[in-house]
This record gives sequence, structure tokens and C-alpha cells, in this order.
Amino acid sequence: MDHESSAAAVPKQGHGADASMVVDREGIRGSRQSGGDGSLHVLTITPFYPTARDCASGCFVAEPLANLTGLGMRSTVFAVEAVYRQRPEISRAAPEAQWFRYPLWPGGFGLASAGVGVYLRVRGAVIALHKRHPIDLIHAHGALPCGHAALLLGRSLKIPYVVTVHGRDAFSTSQVAGRAGARCARVSREVYAAARRVIGVSQRVCAEVAQGMSGNVKLSPVYNGIDPALFHPGEDREQLSMLTVGNLIPIKGHVLVVKALAELLPEFASLCWEVIGGGPELGRVRELAEKLGILDRIRFRGRIGRSEVAEACGRCTAFVLPSRYEGLGCVYLEAMASGKVAIGCRGQGIEEVIRHGENGWLVPPDGLAELIDGLRILLRDEARCKQIGAAARNTILQSFTLQHQAERLLKVYRESLG
Repeated sequence: MDHESSAAAVPKQGHGADASMVVDREGIRGSRQSGGDGSLHVLTITPFYPTARDCASGCFVAEPLANLTGLGMRSTVFAVEAVYRQRPEISRAAPEAQWFRYPLWPGGFGLASAGVGVYLRVRGAVIALHKRHPIDLIHAHGALPCGHAALLLGRSLKIPYVVTVHGRDAFSTSQVAGRAGARCARVSREVYAAARRVIGVSQRVCAEVAQGMSGNVKLSPVYNGIDPALFHPGEDREQLSMLTVGNLIPIKGHVLVVKALAELLPEFASLCWEVIGGGPELGRVRELAEKLGILDRIRFRGRIGRSEVAEACGRCTAFVLPSRYEGLGCVYLEAMASGKVAIGCRGQGIEEVIRHGENGWLVPPDGLAELIDGLRILLRDEARCKQIGAAARNTILQSFTLQHQAERLLKVYRESLG
């Protein structure tokens, strides 16, 4: 395996003239002059992108684009959505994207071949775009379906691509079981092998890709970045509070937090828990909280806007997300940028950012006793909380802003074309 790290060891579109093009039977072969005006032109193809209904979805894809433009890069975004999902409403807050709907059924059945559907839906638009503004590189987010579509576009239109892996399920075998999962793994391996670079959001994710690849693959960790102007320390509040942001699914550990809250309330009578997000675990979490008699100490807010999430991060005492299967987790970085203690689990991508007891707190996966003990230590010691929170924000400012992310991405793009 060839490891080529472009990250630190810590861890609107531009304008330009069209270049002359030649269209042939296989697709387009152009005189790709870096977007036709000397600037690098990257086409992003992604299933993750903000919508009017969910502005947090794919914010890690959308938010660095302005910084990349500031570095002289031209960016075009094609966002894709499965036909069985509700038609997306365009977000006016995110950089402009063209949306495409492709055939896929719920449950992951057919995911292995969904990239063909994406390819067929976007190919005409890619050809038209490539004629107007030659595309130097495609950046696909996820091996399936977008990475597979990029592979097919690369073969027919002679455009190289890179692919970012955002989670630990790099081959979709946790998401899709049995023979369908095996097909997903096979196609994912083809995607990674043909990519100019495979980008992982952490070293942990890069290791997952490497473990599943039999041959060489060029890997680069590029950590997600945060806007420190949006996520910043808020006003101090006397009431002790915990905050959790994320989809309510079993791996995120919401049930652990309910149990921890019940244990801590006898000592910290004013303690409350704010929960942002939605998902299938909501009913189970509410039911357990009611059974333990603490439902009135929890505020379920559902999905809310980015500015509201930032406000919640700024006012909480501690951020808690004991997720046991996390590639990195932007929400930890957002809490750290807000000057808060972020509590995550060991063995996950966030362990590459958090130094236990210095700029955050780490507990074992499913470690209820350790979670309770850690929260008790932090809630008792306001000065220590503030010290860790200040170190956390400093970590973000030094290495994990949107500008850092954009610079690392641009470095990978240029290396991929060298």
C-alpha cells in the first residue's frame, strides 16, 4: 500500500474562456488547460449536499468550496439523490449545485450497480460542461454510487478522479449484507484501485480501505474542517447541560447517555440534555428516559439549522457522543471549535484529534461506567472544563479549519494530476 499523507500529522465558481475540444466516439478528449483559464477545474459528484430541508447534510462537502475558490480553483457540483427519496429542495445557503435523481431501491439492494444509473444520468451534463469548461479532475464522494460513476466517466471521457471515503464502512458490507454486500465490496475495490487518490477523512478510515485492498492504492487522510467564526464559544451559563448532535441510530450511543444522565442527576440536580437530530432510535431513547423518570430533563429538538446547532454548541457544558463506529465526526470538531469538552470513543477517527484530558475526553465504546465517571469529573470542575475547551478550540484553529481542509484538498488534487 502506498500511503501519501497530505494532512498534518496532528492530523462561486470562477470564470474563464472555453478551451478547444475534440469529441470522439469514446467521449471527450480535450486540451484540458486547467479549466480553460489557468485555474484547476474540479467536478464534485456527491450524494451528500445541503438541502432546504436539511442544511447539515453534506455540509462537509459544501462548506470548503468557497475556500477552494479563494485558492484559485474552479468548482462545479453535481449532487445526486435516489429516486425513492423525497425530491430535494434546493438550498440557497450552499454553493450552487445541479441535482440528478438516479434509480435505487431502499435497503441497499442494487447499490452495487447504482453507479451505472448515476453515470447514465450525469454523462450528458458532464460532456456539455467539459466542452464549455474542461474538467481537470472529478472528486467523487463515496465509492458507491458516485465513485463508480466517476470510474465510468473516467474510462469514457478520459478524466481522472479521486474519491473520498467518509466512514468506516468503506466497502458497504455493513450497510448491505450477503451476496449484495459482496458485490458492493467488489465494485468498491475497482473504484479505489482506479482512482488517482483515495481520500479518507481520518487515518482510521484510510486503514479500513487499505485492509480491504489486495493491491496498491494511494491513500491520503484529509480531515474535515470547521468554520471557527460560526462555531465559537458562547456565553457562560450557570445551568449544567450536555449536548448531543447526530442521527439517532444504535451506533451513536444515545442510550448510554440516557443511562449516564439518570446516574448523574442525584448529584447534579439541574443537569439537562439537549438532543439534536432524528432517527429510528428516538422512540427507544424516549421510552427509556420515561422509564427512568428523567424525560423532563431531556429536550429533543429534531433537525435544526446550522446557526442553531452552533448556538447549542456554544451554550452547553459538554458535548457527548459515545459513537462506536465513526470515521471522524464533524460534530466533535464543531463542539471543540465552540470551546467545549467533546467526549468521544477510543478506536474511532476522532481519537486522532482528541488528546484525552488535554483537548477533549475519550471513553471506551459502550463504556457506560467510564462515561459516567468522566462526566462526573468534568461537571464537578468548571475550571478544568474551560481549560480543556480552550485547548480544544486552539486545536481547531491550528489544524482543522475549512481553510486547512481546502489547502489539503487542493494539494491532493494537484498531486493527482502530476
